[in-house]
Order: sequence, then C-alpha cells, then structure tokens
Amino acid sequence: MSLNDVLQIETMAYAGRSPWGEIGTQVSNDLSPQQMMTKAGLNWSVDKVPTYADYNGERVPTGMEALVRSSDSKVLTQVGGKWEPVQNDTAFKFFNEYCLEGGMEMHTAGSLKGGKMVWALAKINDSFDVLKGDQVDSYLLFSNPHEYGKSVDIRFTPIRVSCMNTLTMALKGRAVNGVKMNHRRVFDAEHVKTTMGLAHEKFGQFKEMSQFLSSRQFSMDNLIQYYNEVFPRTYEGKNPPVVKDVSDLTTNGQKAFELLETQPGAEFGRGTWWQALNSVTYLTDHVMGREADSRMTSAWYGANQNRKIKAVDKAVEFATAA
Repeated sequence: MSLNDVLQIETMAYAGRSPWGEIGTQVSNDLSPQQMMTKAGLNWSVDKVPTYADYNGERVPTGMEALVRSSDSKVLTQVGGKWEPVQNDTAFKFFNEYCLEGGMEMHTAGSLKGGKMVWALAKINDSFDVLKGDQVDSYLLFSNPHEYGKSVDIRFTPIRVSCMNTLTMALKGRAVNGVKMNHRRVFDAEHVKTTMGLAHEKFGQFKEMSQFLSSRQFSMDNLIQYYNEVFPRTYEGKNPPVVKDVSDLTTNGQKAFELLETQPGAEFGRGTWWQALNSVTYLTDHVMGREADSRMTSAWYGANQNRKIKAVDKAVEFATAA
C-alpha cells in the first residue's frame, strides 16, 4: 500500500496557518480564487462519458455514465444521465465577488479521496473574542464532490485561533451554517449567495452562544456526565452503566478530560463549559485518527462533524441548567 492510499488528501495548498499541520504547498494569502485553484492542483474538469457492458460479444449501454477527470482520465464515480457536475472552476468563481470586494481571502484548497471531493476554504473578514484574547475567526467552506450520492455543501465554519479548532455553528440541535445542493440541477450561485446571507446572520447567534458558555461554570459531576454523553459507551440491556468517575468514561472521554487543562487556549474560560466544549473539538480535530488529513475529513464530513454538533448541543444544555 502506497502513502497516497493511506492519506485522504491528494493535493492541497494553504495560506498562513493550516488547522491540520503543514500538509500540502504553502502559498501567499493574496491569491485570487483561480490562482489558489491552480496552486492546489485543481485546474482540471470532469466529463460524463457513457458506459457499456460487454455481453455476448456486444457493447450494451448500461444507462449510466462515468465521471472522468480530464487531467489523468481517472474514473471518479458512476452517475445517472441527469447528474449535473459542478466544475472546479465554477466552485472557485463563487469566491470572486467576495474576494474582489475585500470581504474574504483564500485560505486553503485541495482534493480528497483521489479527486472525489474538492474543497476551497476562504477566511472572512469577520471575527470576535469569546473572552479577551480568545479570538474566533469565520471561514466559508465550499465542498464540491465528484461522487454519486454526495451534495455540494457550502457552509460557514468558525475556527478558534488559539488552537485552530474547527467549531460547529449548531444551534438547537442542528447545523444552521450553510446550504446543500444536489446534482439534479445546474448549480445556481445567486441562489446560494442569498441563502448564505441568511445563514451568516447565525454567526452572531454563535457568538452569543460561545460567550454564554464562557460565563457558566461546570461541576465535576456534570463534566463527567457531559463527556459520557458526547462519547457514550456501548452497552447491552435497558439500563446504561452508571458513570461516577473519570475512570468510568470511554477512552475518548478520558482523553477529552485530560485535554481540558492541556489543550491550547485552556487558560481562556477555565472551569467553564466553553473550556469543556473546546476539549472535545481539540480532541476530534487534532488527536483522534491516525493521520492529520483523516482527522480533517472526519471533522468536516464524517462522524466527528456530527459529534461536534452533539457536543455543542449538550454543552448548552448543561450550561443552561447550571
């Protein structure tokens, strides 16, 4: 097995500080979206090509089409005839207006899973301090999948500067930070921008939530219960095991507890639910998983994205009851 088989990231470019270490090519922070696309090795397109089955010496149409990458003729996925691919160039043009107006700058871009997922991340000129010196920046993430069953996903992603944790704007049990579009219709940038304008209003609510968490102290008993609910233990039977001590937590629950005082930024809001939440997000973003790029994939698209939504939800629940 080659290194490329193990790593999730195929190509990547980043400006400034990357949340997942120095993977890929570092570039300046003044690149245009198209320049960032080229530096990240994403200046390729995809084409739909009819597929056939060999049967009794004849080529029989399958009714499906292969999505083929122009740079190396690699088949990325099989799609139906009504699938509408979003080209990488279209995805990066989405950022042009914002960057030209000075509201954003390109930060990170790359290809995951052999080209099946392309992403672009832009830093927005919008930030706030949860506590003095504890800054949270806002980013816009455009995920463009070249894979059947996956939707275009455009979302706001707050990142805590002190530890580069990717936070989740999850309010009242669900993510409210963006928009998804399937591939059954042509990508409509103007519709997305209108929807994203509404979603960006939620950034103010996220600020209020973060500052609320930083104002509420946890008790040790509630903290243990919090980790137990975010990292639950599997069990059989009707009644879950009683968790009274840190040693009763799952391995990841115990790791989160250990990170409470050792995580970067632990000095901000010490003893509060903001500190507790960030011990979970730091664990998912920087500790769990074998490789930095697999942690990134899980934090944005996989199980850890859902776990962070739950972590926010539970932190608010415990803080409200405090």
